[in-house]
Amino acid sequence: MAGYQDCLLQAGRHDGMILRHGELRRRLGIFQRILLLLLLGLALSGAVTPAWANTIHHISMQALRNLHVPHVVLQTVTKIVPKRAPSQAYVDVKGVIDTRIRFELLLLQTWNGRFVMGGGGGFVGSIQNEARNSVYHGYATVGTDTGHESPSVFQARWAYHNPQAVVDFGYLAVHRTAQVAKTLIRDYYHHRPQYCYFIGCSRGGGQAMMEAQRYPRDFNGIVAGAPAFNWTGCAATMVAIAKALYPDPRDLNHPLLTREAMDKLKAGIFQQAAAQGELQDGIIENPMAVHINLAEIPGLTPSQRRAIAVIGTGTKNRNGRIYPGYMLGAGCFPGPWAVWITGSIPAIRILCHAPDATFCFGTQIFKYLVFNNPNWNYATYHFVNFRQDTRHAARILNATNPNLRAFAAHKGKLIIWQGWADAALPPLATVDYYQKVLAQDSQAMAYCRLFMIPGCGHCGGGPGPSSVDWLWVISKWVESGQAPTRIIACKFSHGKVVMTRPLYPYPDWAAYQSHGNPADAASFVMQSPKP
Repeated sequence: MAGYQDCLLQAGRHDGMILRHGELRRRLGIFQRILLLLLLGLALSGAVTPAWANTIHHISMQALRNLHVPHVVLQTVTKIVPKRAPSQAYVDVKGVIDTRIRFELLLLQTWNGRFVMGGGGGFVGSIQNEARNSVYHGYATVGTDTGHESPSVFQARWAYHNPQAVVDFGYLAVHRTAQVAKTLIRDYYHHRPQYCYFIGCSRGGGQAMMEAQRYPRDFNGIVAGAPAFNWTGCAATMVAIAKALYPDPRDLNHPLLTREAMDKLKAGIFQQAAAQGELQDGIIENPMAVHINLAEIPGLTPSQRRAIAVIGTGTKNRNGRIYPGYMLGAGCFPGPWAVWITGSIPAIRILCHAPDATFCFGTQIFKYLVFNNPNWNYATYHFVNFRQDTRHAARILNATNPNLRAFAAHKGKLIIWQGWADAALPPLATVDYYQKVLAQDSQAMAYCRLFMIPGCGHCGGGPGPSSVDWLWVISKWVESGQAPTRIIACKFSHGKVVMTRPLYPYPDWAAYQSHGNPADAASFVMQSPKP
């Protein structure tokens, strides 16, 4: 299977251990096994460790506790020795910045000279770090609660009459945490990080884009996955969908799109996609070229068709489109759609106090981040004055500036990625942003690339292969100048590789060659849009 070795290396980097020798023997010859293990030894640390890192001596834990950093209080400094790998002992530093921004910094005793910050999800509210496991690969790594505490990532009540918390959440907390983390790293190791990275998905992807735009010198390499970067625009589409699915706010217990209707929609979409040349494997490679006619999908009521049309088109007012909808041409997957869009999942109702996650996020954003009014009613809002209503919140929350020249001048590299089948955030919004980046600078692919993943849900999952070691990819680009031109995405099941597929920088995509195993990357070639 093409790309199989890439997937094994990726699995090794994720797990932090040598792969099962039996699996290697079955797949590889003796020479290949030796080569793979040599490469894997390098991969486990993310890249080649600089020579000076081998001579670094860190200060004692007591000296670390006694460090004085302005506006920072170190609350706990604890040594952690993993039972499975005592050699990967690290120091866990918890602290608070400016009395409100909590963080956790992990300092490996055998440091590779690099720093990576991980993003958070939803409205955050607790210390989160999507790159936390990178400490086992030699990185110093940090996460933050973005300046507020909340019992749930689905709730934004913390923002009510709290403008400082909104600013911290919008952009300031990540920047301040990165600054403090670098200072502590320098003081602990007596050396600054040679390379600094940020990895995030969803809210973390939006944090990543905010860093590239507002603080272009914070990081050398940034990965923004499925980015929540336009909070006011996305909230508009979410509320438009809520209005279509639940026109009566007093009745949120009867979803208009039942599981039966969703199954019919899914079948109709894939039937039309197959008629337009797509594989019948549940993965639509190029959704931009697939056109779905709702009128030709049987078994749906007129009200269901109208609601689906809103989901697919997004929201607009008299001035034009405000924000796009979700990709019907990428396929409908009833499970994720029920969680995010159409409701009916009891656990989501408990967590969100709403029919689904989209309803929850959309109304919470408008209530607490736009209007500062917990009694705001989605059913009576009509987007007539949307730009004026959201202007203040947009300045704080949105990372929509396509001008990345300051980041490029710092020699920064940015990778944006998203699944075409994302049911949480509209993929077309990310594509639209990237097209604006290219319009701003025709040479932008030298420092910014977008990868769209067929059959991938929100931050992963879905029927397609979506596992990629993005930290490895961005570090090769930053440190070795190896720009990503072809990436092998993997799908694992019970620790085994069951599917591989190549990813190409947008607007190119992987096209099936009409022969070969559709689960094998070798059966696909790069396809470019017609001029």
